[in-house]
Amino acid sequence: MYSIPTTQKAIVFESNNGKLEYKDIPVPKPKPNELLINVKYSGVCHSDLHIWKGDLPLPYKFPLVGGHEGAGVVVGMGENVKDWKIGDYAGIKWLNSSCMNCEYCQQGAESVCDTLDLSGCTHDGTFQQYATADATQAARIPAGTDLASVAPILCAGITTYKALITAELMPGQWVAVSGAGGGLGSLAIQYAVAMGYRVLAIDGGEDKGKFVKSLGAEEYIDFTKEKDIVGAVQKITNGGPHGVINVSTSEAAINQSAQYIRKLGKVVLVGLPGGSKITAPVFTMVGKSFQIRGTNVGNRKDTAEAIDFFTRGLIKCPIKVVGLSELPEVFKLIEAGKILGRYVVDSSK
Repeated sequence: MYSIPTTQKAIVFESNNGKLEYKDIPVPKPKPNELLINVKYSGVCHSDLHIWKGDLPLPYKFPLVGGHEGAGVVVGMGENVKDWKIGDYAGIKWLNSSCMNCEYCQQGAESVCDTLDLSGCTHDGTFQQYATADATQAARIPAGTDLASVAPILCAGITTYKALITAELMPGQWVAVSGAGGGLGSLAIQYAVAMGYRVLAIDGGEDKGKFVKSLGAEEYIDFTKEKDIVGAVQKITNGGPHGVINVSTSEAAINQSAQYIRKLGKVVLVGLPGGSKITAPVFTMVGKSFQIRGTNVGNRKDTAEAIDFFTRGLIKCPIKVVGLSELPEVFKLIEAGKILGRYVVDSSK
Protein backbone atom coordinates (compact mmCIF):
# COMPACT_ATOMS: atom_id res chain seq x y z
CA MET A 1 0.00 0.00 0.00
CA TYR A 2 1.09 3.55 -0.69
CA SER A 3 1.04 6.35 1.86
CA ILE A 4 -1.00 9.13 0.27
CA PRO A 5 -0.44 12.66 1.60
CA THR A 6 -3.25 15.15 2.05
CA THR A 7 -1.47 17.95 0.14
CA GLN A 8 0.80 18.07 -2.88
CA LYS A 9 2.76 20.41 -5.13
CA ALA A 10 1.12 21.66 -8.34
CA ILE A 11 1.19 24.42 -10.94
CA VAL A 12 -2.13 26.28 -10.77
CA PHE A 13 -3.62 29.27 -12.59
CA GLU A 14 -6.80 31.12 -11.71
CA SER A 15 -7.62 32.50 -15.17
CA ASN A 16 -6.41 32.39 -18.76
CA ASN A 17 -3.04 34.13 -18.89
CA GLY A 18 -3.10 34.22 -15.09
CA LYS A 19 -0.05 33.76 -12.93
CA LEU A 20 1.35 30.22 -12.97
CA GLU A 21 1.68 29.44 -9.28
CA TYR A 22 3.77 26.59 -7.89
CA LYS A 23 2.01 25.86 -4.64
CA ASP A 24 0.46 23.32 -2.28
CA ILE A 25 -3.06 22.07 -3.04
CA PRO A 26 -5.12 19.15 -1.70
CA VAL A 27 -4.64 15.66 -3.14
CA PRO A 28 -7.86 14.80 -5.04
CA LYS A 29 -10.14 11.97 -4.02
CA PRO A 30 -11.00 9.48 -6.80
CA LYS A 31 -14.65 9.10 -7.77
CA PRO A 32 -16.13 5.57 -7.81
CA ASN A 33 -14.95 4.99 -11.40
CA GLU A 34 -11.61 6.76 -11.13
CA LEU A 35 -7.98 5.93 -10.44
CA LEU A 36 -5.73 8.05 -8.25
CA ILE A 37 -2.34 8.18 -9.95
CA ASN A 38 0.91 9.37 -8.45
CA VAL A 39 2.15 11.32 -11.46
CA LYS A 40 5.90 10.84 -11.74
CA TYR A 41 6.42 12.70 -15.01
CA SER A 42 4.31 14.83 -17.32
CA GLY A 43 5.05 15.86 -20.88
CA VAL A 44 4.51 19.51 -21.81
CA CYS A 45 2.33 19.95 -24.90
CA HIS A 46 1.81 23.05 -27.03
CA SER A 47 -1.89 22.65 -26.21
CA ASP A 48 -1.06 23.28 -22.54
CA LEU A 49 0.21 26.71 -23.56
CA HIS A 50 -2.92 27.33 -25.68
CA ILE A 51 -5.16 26.39 -22.74
CA TRP A 52 -3.32 28.66 -20.34
CA LYS A 53 -3.59 31.55 -22.83
CA GLY A 54 -7.24 30.76 -23.58
CA ASP A 55 -6.63 30.29 -27.31
CA LEU A 56 -8.88 27.26 -27.73
CA PRO A 57 -12.69 27.51 -27.99
CA LEU A 58 -13.21 25.12 -25.10
CA PRO A 59 -14.76 25.35 -21.64
CA TYR A 60 -12.28 25.73 -18.79
CA LYS A 61 -12.49 25.13 -15.06
CA PHE A 62 -10.79 27.59 -12.72
CA PRO A 63 -8.67 27.35 -10.76
CA LEU A 64 -7.00 24.89 -13.11
CA VAL A 65 -4.10 22.46 -13.00
CA GLY A 66 -2.97 21.97 -16.59
CA GLY A 67 -1.23 19.04 -18.26
CA HIS A 68 -2.42 15.91 -20.03
CA GLU A 69 0.61 13.68 -20.60
CA GLY A 70 1.05 12.13 -17.17
CA ALA A 71 2.77 8.84 -16.46
CA GLY A 72 2.79 7.34 -12.98
CA VAL A 73 1.68 4.68 -10.56
CA VAL A 74 -1.83 3.75 -9.39
CA VAL A 75 -1.99 4.44 -5.65
CA GLY A 76 -5.76 4.48 -5.11
CA MET A 77 -9.07 3.83 -6.85
CA GLY A 78 -12.83 4.17 -6.51
CA GLU A 79 -15.02 1.30 -5.38
CA ASN A 80 -16.36 0.56 -8.88
CA VAL A 81 -12.96 0.15 -10.56
CA LYS A 82 -12.12 -3.31 -11.83
CA ASP A 83 -9.14 -4.75 -13.73
CA TRP A 84 -6.65 -2.32 -12.18
CA LYS A 85 -4.52 -2.90 -9.12
CA ILE A 86 -2.43 -0.76 -6.81
CA GLY A 87 1.09 -0.42 -8.20
CA ASP A 88 0.09 -0.63 -11.87
CA TYR A 89 1.72 1.85 -14.23
CA ALA A 90 -0.90 4.14 -15.74
CA GLY A 91 -1.10 7.11 -18.06
CA ILE A 92 -3.36 10.15 -17.98
CA LYS A 93 -4.40 11.40 -21.42
CA TRP A 94 -6.08 14.51 -22.83
CA LEU A 95 -9.29 12.50 -22.98
CA ASN A 96 -9.86 11.87 -19.28
CA SER A 97 -13.33 10.37 -19.70
CA SER A 98 -16.25 10.08 -22.11
CA CYS A 99 -19.77 8.70 -21.80
CA MET A 100 -19.00 5.43 -23.72
CA ASN A 101 -22.70 5.24 -24.70
CA CYS A 102 -23.28 7.83 -27.45
CA GLU A 103 -23.11 7.13 -31.19
CA TYR A 104 -19.52 8.44 -31.32
CA CYS A 105 -18.19 6.45 -28.38
CA GLN A 106 -19.85 3.31 -29.70
CA GLN A 107 -17.89 3.57 -32.95
CA GLY A 108 -14.57 4.20 -31.21
CA ALA A 109 -14.60 7.97 -31.65
CA GLU A 110 -14.54 8.87 -27.97
CA SER A 111 -12.55 12.02 -28.74
CA VAL A 112 -15.65 13.71 -30.21
CA CYS A 113 -18.08 12.65 -27.47
CA ASP A 114 -20.39 15.51 -26.46
CA THR A 115 -19.70 14.93 -22.76
CA LEU A 116 -15.91 14.79 -22.80
CA ASP A 117 -13.94 15.53 -19.65
CA LEU A 118 -10.52 16.81 -20.68
CA SER A 119 -7.37 16.60 -18.57
CA GLY A 120 -5.83 19.99 -17.94
CA CYS A 121 -8.90 21.78 -19.28
CA THR A 122 -12.18 20.71 -17.68
CA HIS A 123 -10.49 18.26 -15.28
CA ASP A 124 -7.41 19.07 -13.20
CA GLY A 125 -4.50 17.65 -15.12
CA THR A 126 -1.01 16.28 -14.70
CA PHE A 127 1.05 19.26 -13.56
CA GLN A 128 0.61 17.98 -10.01
CA GLN A 129 1.91 15.06 -8.00
CA TYR A 130 -1.41 13.20 -7.74
CA ALA A 131 -4.20 13.25 -10.33
CA THR A 132 -7.37 11.32 -11.09
CA ALA A 133 -8.37 9.60 -14.33
CA ASP A 134 -11.36 7.57 -15.43
CA ALA A 135 -10.39 3.90 -15.20
CA THR A 136 -11.84 3.13 -18.64
CA GLN A 137 -9.79 5.78 -20.45
CA ALA A 138 -6.57 5.65 -18.41
CA ALA A 139 -3.70 4.24 -20.47
CA ARG A 140 -2.15 0.94 -19.47
CA ILE A 141 1.65 1.14 -19.36
CA PRO A 142 3.68 -2.08 -19.08
CA ALA A 143 5.62 -2.58 -15.85
CA GLY A 144 9.24 -1.52 -16.10
CA THR A 145 8.60 1.16 -18.74
CA ASP A 146 10.66 4.35 -18.45
CA LEU A 147 7.91 6.70 -17.24
CA ALA A 148 9.74 9.88 -18.21
CA SER A 149 10.17 8.79 -21.81
CA VAL A 150 6.68 7.34 -22.22
CA ALA A 151 4.90 10.44 -20.88
CA PRO A 152 4.83 12.33 -24.23
CA ILE A 153 3.47 9.25 -25.96
CA LEU A 154 0.23 9.78 -24.01
CA CYS A 155 -0.68 12.77 -26.16
CA ALA A 156 1.96 13.62 -28.76
CA GLY A 157 2.56 9.97 -29.62
CA ILE A 158 -1.08 8.93 -29.72
CA THR A 159 -2.06 12.06 -31.65
CA THR A 160 0.56 11.68 -34.37
CA TYR A 161 -0.01 7.94 -34.65
CA LYS A 162 -3.75 8.61 -35.11
CA ALA A 163 -2.95 11.28 -37.72
CA LEU A 164 -0.90 8.81 -39.73
CA ILE A 165 -3.74 6.28 -39.59
CA THR A 166 -6.11 9.02 -40.73
CA ALA A 167 -3.86 9.69 -43.76
CA GLU A 168 -4.48 6.08 -44.92
CA LEU A 169 -1.02 5.63 -46.42
CA MET A 170 0.62 2.55 -47.87
CA PRO A 171 4.19 1.45 -47.07
CA GLY A 172 6.63 3.19 -49.38
CA GLN A 173 4.46 6.26 -49.90
CA TRP A 174 5.58 9.79 -49.07
CA VAL A 175 4.34 11.66 -46.02
CA ALA A 176 5.30 15.27 -45.36
CA VAL A 177 5.51 16.37 -41.73
CA SER A 178 5.11 20.13 -41.40
CA GLY A 179 6.56 21.35 -38.10
CA ALA A 180 8.78 18.28 -37.97
CA GLY A 181 11.31 19.42 -35.38
CA GLY A 182 8.91 19.95 -32.47
CA GLY A 183 7.48 17.54 -29.94
CA LEU A 184 4.67 16.29 -32.17
CA GLY A 185 6.72 16.32 -35.35
CA SER A 186 9.63 14.37 -33.90
CA LEU A 187 7.27 11.57 -32.93
CA ALA A 188 5.34 11.71 -36.22
CA ILE A 189 8.60 11.07 -38.08
CA GLN A 190 9.42 8.01 -36.00
CA TYR A 191 5.95 6.50 -36.22
CA ALA A 192 5.93 7.11 -39.98
CA VAL A 193 9.28 5.38 -40.42
CA ALA A 194 8.18 2.47 -38.22
CA MET A 195 5.04 2.13 -40.35
CA GLY A 196 7.10 1.96 -43.54
CA TYR A 197 6.53 5.44 -45.00
CA ARG A 198 9.04 7.80 -46.62
CA VAL A 199 9.29 11.04 -44.66
CA LEU A 200 9.84 14.56 -45.92
CA ALA A 201 10.36 16.85 -42.92
CA ILE A 202 9.65 20.59 -43.08
CA ASP A 203 10.86 23.04 -40.45
CA GLY A 204 13.25 25.94 -39.99
CA GLY A 205 16.98 25.95 -39.25
CA GLU A 206 20.02 23.73 -39.69
CA ASP A 207 19.78 22.31 -36.18
CA LYS A 208 16.29 21.04 -36.83
CA GLY A 209 17.44 19.60 -40.13
CA LYS A 210 20.10 17.51 -38.43
CA PHE A 211 17.66 16.54 -35.71
CA VAL A 212 14.90 15.28 -38.02
CA LYS A 213 17.40 13.39 -40.17
CA SER A 214 18.65 11.63 -37.03
CA LEU A 215 15.07 10.46 -36.40
CA GLY A 216 14.75 8.88 -39.84
CA ALA A 217 13.49 11.64 -42.14
CA GLU A 218 14.67 10.94 -45.67
CA GLU A 219 14.49 14.56 -46.85
CA TYR A 220 14.40 17.95 -45.17
CA ILE A 221 13.21 21.36 -46.37
CA ASP A 222 14.28 24.44 -44.41
CA PHE A 223 11.50 27.00 -44.85
CA THR A 224 13.86 29.81 -43.78
CA LYS A 225 15.99 29.18 -46.88
CA GLU A 226 13.65 27.65 -49.47
CA LYS A 227 11.65 30.34 -51.32
CA ASP A 228 9.38 27.93 -53.22
CA ILE A 229 8.15 25.43 -50.63
CA VAL A 230 5.39 24.07 -52.86
CA GLY A 231 7.71 23.47 -55.79
CA ALA A 232 10.44 21.95 -53.62
CA VAL A 233 8.05 19.51 -51.94
CA GLN A 234 6.57 18.39 -55.25
CA LYS A 235 10.01 17.94 -56.82
CA ILE A 236 11.37 15.82 -53.97
CA THR A 237 8.28 13.62 -53.82
CA ASN A 238 7.79 13.43 -57.59
CA GLY A 239 4.37 15.05 -57.65
CA GLY A 240 3.61 15.73 -54.00
CA PRO A 241 3.33 13.64 -50.86
CA HIS A 242 0.54 11.11 -50.53
CA GLY A 243 -0.22 12.53 -47.09
CA VAL A 244 0.64 15.58 -45.02
CA ILE A 245 0.68 15.69 -41.24
CA ASN A 246 0.27 19.33 -40.20
CA VAL A 247 1.61 19.72 -36.69
CA SER A 248 2.88 23.21 -37.42
CA THR A 249 1.12 26.16 -35.80
CA SER A 250 1.70 28.30 -38.89
CA GLU A 251 -1.41 29.13 -40.94
CA ALA A 252 0.77 29.76 -44.00
CA ALA A 253 2.37 26.30 -43.70
CA ILE A 254 -1.04 24.65 -43.39
CA ASN A 255 -2.33 26.41 -46.50
CA GLN A 256 0.80 25.45 -48.45
CA SER A 257 0.09 21.80 -47.70
CA ALA A 258 -3.19 22.09 -49.60
CA GLN A 259 -1.18 23.28 -52.60
CA TYR A 260 1.59 20.69 -52.71
CA ILE A 261 -0.46 17.61 -51.78
CA ARG A 262 -0.50 14.85 -54.41
CA LYS A 263 -3.58 13.91 -56.41
CA LEU A 264 -5.83 11.72 -54.23
CA GLY A 265 -3.71 12.69 -51.24
CA LYS A 266 -4.86 13.53 -47.73
CA VAL A 267 -4.06 16.69 -45.79
CA VAL A 268 -4.36 15.94 -42.07
CA LEU A 269 -4.80 18.82 -39.61
CA VAL A 270 -3.37 18.35 -36.12
CA GLY A 271 -1.80 21.63 -34.96
CA LEU A 272 -4.11 24.27 -33.49
CA PRO A 273 -3.03 27.81 -34.40
CA GLY A 274 -5.61 30.05 -32.77
CA GLY A 275 -8.13 31.55 -35.20
CA SER A 276 -6.47 30.09 -38.29
CA LYS A 277 -8.23 28.77 -41.39
CA ILE A 278 -7.22 26.45 -44.19
CA THR A 279 -8.13 27.52 -47.70
CA ALA A 280 -8.03 25.57 -50.94
CA PRO A 281 -9.39 26.52 -54.39
CA VAL A 282 -12.45 24.39 -55.05
CA PHE A 283 -11.42 23.69 -58.65
CA THR A 284 -8.00 22.45 -57.52
CA MET A 285 -9.44 20.36 -54.72
CA VAL A 286 -11.99 18.74 -57.01
CA GLY A 287 -9.54 18.35 -59.87
CA LYS A 288 -6.88 16.69 -57.73
CA SER A 289 -9.50 14.86 -55.67
CA PHE A 290 -7.55 15.33 -52.46
CA GLN A 291 -9.08 15.41 -49.00
CA ILE A 292 -8.63 17.64 -45.96
CA ARG A 293 -9.18 15.80 -42.71
CA GLY A 294 -9.13 16.89 -39.09
CA THR A 295 -8.03 14.47 -36.41
CA ASN A 296 -8.17 14.59 -32.66
CA VAL A 297 -6.46 12.31 -30.13
CA GLY A 298 -6.81 8.57 -30.66
CA ASN A 299 -9.15 6.13 -28.96
CA ARG A 300 -8.25 3.33 -26.54
CA LYS A 301 -7.13 1.03 -29.36
CA ASP A 302 -4.92 3.75 -30.85
CA THR A 303 -3.50 4.38 -27.39
CA ALA A 304 -2.54 0.74 -26.86
CA GLU A 305 -0.94 0.53 -30.31
CA ALA A 306 1.01 3.77 -29.92
CA ILE A 307 2.38 2.63 -26.55
CA ASP A 308 3.23 -0.79 -28.05
CA PHE A 309 5.39 0.85 -30.75
CA PHE A 310 7.22 2.65 -27.95
CA THR A 311 7.72 -0.33 -25.66
CA ARG A 312 9.11 -2.38 -28.56
CA GLY A 313 11.83 0.22 -28.98
CA LEU A 314 10.62 1.60 -32.32
CA ILE A 315 9.94 5.07 -30.91
CA LYS A 316 12.56 6.90 -28.88
CA CYS A 317 11.07 10.09 -27.59
CA PRO A 318 13.73 12.83 -27.39
CA ILE A 319 13.08 14.52 -24.04
CA LYS A 320 14.58 17.00 -21.64
CA VAL A 321 13.54 16.56 -18.00
CA VAL A 322 13.11 19.62 -15.78
CA GLY A 323 11.37 20.21 -12.46
CA LEU A 324 7.64 20.91 -12.26
CA SER A 325 8.48 24.28 -10.74
CA GLU A 326 10.25 25.24 -14.01
CA LEU A 327 7.10 24.90 -16.13
CA PRO A 328 6.65 28.68 -16.66
CA GLU A 329 10.09 28.82 -18.33
CA VAL A 330 9.20 25.86 -20.56
CA PHE A 331 6.07 27.71 -21.71
CA LYS A 332 8.26 30.65 -22.74
CA LEU A 333 10.49 28.36 -24.81
CA ILE A 334 7.50 26.75 -26.53
CA GLU A 335 6.02 30.14 -27.35
CA ALA A 336 9.35 31.25 -28.83
CA GLY A 337 9.59 28.10 -30.98
CA LYS A 338 12.85 27.04 -29.34
CA ILE A 339 11.92 23.45 -28.52
CA LEU A 340 13.69 20.43 -30.00
CA GLY A 341 11.78 17.29 -29.07
CA ARG A 342 9.74 17.35 -25.87
CA TYR A 343 10.08 18.78 -22.37
CA VAL A 344 9.00 16.57 -19.49
CA VAL A 345 8.47 17.83 -15.95
CA ASP A 346 9.44 15.77 -12.91
CA SER A 347 6.67 16.22 -10.32
CA SER A 348 9.08 15.73 -7.42
CA LYS A 349 11.04 18.92 -8.19
